[in-house]
Amino acid sequence: MDQKHSFDISGELYNRALNSLAGGVNSNVRLAETPHPLFYDKAKGSKIYDVDGNQYIDYVLGQGPMIFGHSPDFLLQAVTEASVSGQLFAGQHLLELEAAEAVKSLVPNAELVRFASSGTEAVEAAFRLARAYTQRNVIIKFEGHYHGWSDSVLFNTAAPLKPLNNDIFPEPEPMSRGVADHSESGLIILPWNNFEAINTVFEQRGDEIAAVITEPIMCNTNCIMPKSGYLQHLKESCDRNNSLLIFDEVITGFRVSSGGAQSFFGITPHLATFAKAAAGGFPVSILTGSKEIMSLIGTGTVMHGGTLNANVMSMAATKSSMEHLSDRKIQTNQKINDLGKKLMIGLQDINSRLEAGMLVQGPGSVFAVSFTDGKEIFDYRSHVENSDPDRYAVFVSEMMKKGIRINSRGIWFLSESHTDEDIQCTLSAALEVLQFMEL
Repeated sequence: MDQKHSFDISGELYNRALNSLAGGVNSNVRLAETPHPLFYDKAKGSKIYDVDGNQYIDYVLGQGPMIFGHSPDFLLQAVTEASVSGQLFAGQHLLELEAAEAVKSLVPNAELVRFASSGTEAVEAAFRLARAYTQRNVIIKFEGHYHGWSDSVLFNTAAPLKPLNNDIFPEPEPMSRGVADHSESGLIILPWNNFEAINTVFEQRGDEIAAVITEPIMCNTNCIMPKSGYLQHLKESCDRNNSLLIFDEVITGFRVSSGGAQSFFGITPHLATFAKAAAGGFPVSILTGSKEIMSLIGTGTVMHGGTLNANVMSMAATKSSMEHLSDRKIQTNQKINDLGKKLMIGLQDINSRLEAGMLVQGPGSVFAVSFTDGKEIFDYRSHVENSDPDRYAVFVSEMMKKGIRINSRGIWFLSESHTDEDIQCTLSAALEVLQFMEL
C-alpha cells in the first residue's frame, strides 16, 4: 500500500496558509505532522485522503472524536435534519433535553448535566464548581496529564524533568509563555500512580484541597493504565477529606465503554468532563455530576455560560451518538475494543519476533505505541526516561508512506468503521517498517 504520490499540493497550500494562519494551522498540535502539516479534502469510514490523492487508514481520527469513523451516515442525517429548524435559539429546545437524558442513561455520575463546546471549557467549569462547593482553592493535578490549555491548569503536561521536592512534589512548570504569573498558586502537581504522594499531600495540605483531577487512563502520555486500586484510593482519599474527585474523560468518555472509564473501572467520581467521542466529531463537551454539587450551577451561584452551548447541530449529534452507543445490536464499544486488542496483539507479536524494543499498552479502543527497549512505563517520568521519541518519529513517517496515518504523540484510536482488513494491512505495514528500521 505504498503511496505513489508526493505531498506537493499539500506543501503549496501550507506555504500559502503561513501568510494568513499563525503557523499555518489552527491548533499547535498539528504543527508536528510530517513532512509538514498536511491538507486533507475528504474522509469516510476508516479512511482519510489528502489533497495530493494519498489514502490512509486513519488511527488519528480527529484526535479521538471519530468513534464511529469519518462521516457516518446516521450522524450526518440527524444533524442535517435538525439544522433545518435553526442553529442557535438563545433559549432551550427539545434536543438538548433529550441529549441530556441520553447522557444520564449511560454515565454513572450524571445526575445532572451541562453542555459546552470544548474540553477546556468543561474542565474550567469543573474547577470553579469544585472550589465553590468545598470553599477551598487548591486542585491536585498530575504530571503528564492534559486538561486543556487554560492558564489555570496548563502545567507539567510535557515538562522537562527536574528533581522532585521532598522526593514527591514536581516543580510547577508552565507549558507556554504568557501564562499569567502565579497561576500555579491554585495547583499542586504530583506524580501519577503514586499512592504515597497522595497520602502525603492530604496529610500536609488536606484543608486546602478542593479537588483532584485525573485522566482515569493516562491517555495523553503513553496510555498508561492506573495501578490496581489507585483510582479507588483517589476516591477514598477525597471522600475522607471532603474533597472532590474529577475524572477528565475527554478521551476515555464513551470510548473505553459507553459509560466511560467510570463504568470501565467501577469508580464513580464526583464530577466528570467529556468531549471528543461524545458527538462523533461535532463540537460538544459535557460536565456531569451529582445533583448536590451541580445545583450550584443550576441556581446561578456558580457562573457557567456560552453562546454556542447546546446548539442544535451539536445536540442532534450528541443525542444520535448516545442512541447509537446504547444500541445492543450494534455494540460499538465491544467492536472497537476487540479490534484494538487484535491490533495491539499483532504489533506485540511483530515486536517479539523482531526484538524491536516497542511497547504497546492501553485498553484497546485507545492505546499507545512507544520504543522503550523493554523498559516499563507507569508514569510521566518513566515515559520521559525510558522512551525514544526520535525513533517513534521515524516509525510515524515510514508508516505514513505505507498509507497508515498514526499520531505523532504515540496514541492510536480505533473506530467502528475499522475492519479486520484494515488491521491486517496495518500489521503488514508495521512489519515492513520495523524491518526497515532494524537495518
